[in-house]
Amino acid sequence: MNELLVGNAPCSWGTLEHQDQSQGIPSTQMLDELVETGYTGTELGDWGYMPTDPVRLSEELAKRNHVVMLGAFVPVELKNPLAHAEGTARAVKTARLIAAAATTQAPFLVLADDNGTDPRRTKLAGRVPPSAGLNKDEWKTFAGGADRVARAVFDETGLRTVFHHHCAGYVETPDEIETLLSMTNPERLGLVFDAGHYVHGTGLEEIDLVAALNRFKERIWYIHLKDLEPNVARRTREEEWDYFTSMRNGLYPELGKGCVDFPALLRWLAARDYKGYMLVEQDILPGMGTPKESARRNREYIGSIAANFTKNSYQLSAVSY
Repeated sequence: MNELLVGNAPCSWGTLEHQDQSQGIPSTQMLDELVETGYTGTELGDWGYMPTDPVRLSEELAKRNHVVMLGAFVPVELKNPLAHAEGTARAVKTARLIAAAATTQAPFLVLADDNGTDPRRTKLAGRVPPSAGLNKDEWKTFAGGADRVARAVFDETGLRTVFHHHCAGYVETPDEIETLLSMTNPERLGLVFDAGHYVHGTGLEEIDLVAALNRFKERIWYIHLKDLEPNVARRTREEEWDYFTSMRNGLYPELGKGCVDFPALLRWLAARDYKGYMLVEQDILPGMGTPKESARRNREYIGSIAANFTKNSYQLSAVSY
């Protein structure tokens, strides 16, 4: 069986961009609990959540069984050309920090739209019609900005950039993902496939996950494991909730309690000889849930389906169809 490398992210402890962290869980506690619940990797979280001095950051990771730094999430308002210079500078600054803390593998700069800040897209998350998308000129600006960030990050640090399709941003639906990838440099910008965001972005609860993975297979460099609560997703559409209302009502449950077919995802990764990390993201708002207990149950669930992470299991599954 391939080695199953599993990390967890600060957002699983309620550390989310645009949210008040004054009563949040400190990074030292989050890292302690991450290791205690069986994970070996993490991401940086918002700038300033973990130490921004590379020596201190490396020390904090090393003294906890050498936790691997996997990446850092950087949102940029890419449809706004005036935001590109500042966003690029911020991405490079962040990439330098995580590159300095790298150990067993190079981390990714995880680029995203400035999700949750545009009222229209925040309102339409999970049910985005084509009419709410970018026009041709906006796409050129958006894709050009993404390429600019990815190129600068690589030139300055040698790190690769993955784009995070994300609900409540301008790259949410499958067609929007495809458009962005078709307009950007395939050598510099890959995709982090986030299962929960992808399913919610389709506007459905039952999808062919393998078909989705195959659609973007050449650009998927990294994996985020997130589940989706189908009843909450359905109510999002029926009651026209905005994205944060959906989250407060439990849009992202513990792994295995929603509608994402994680065994199929593991089989697909095994068939492609995926050797990187998978990062758990159970996005919750500050003060919600039971982060440590959820992290433990999420890790136990992954362990319970780990046998799917073999090439033989993929072949057997294909035969069974």
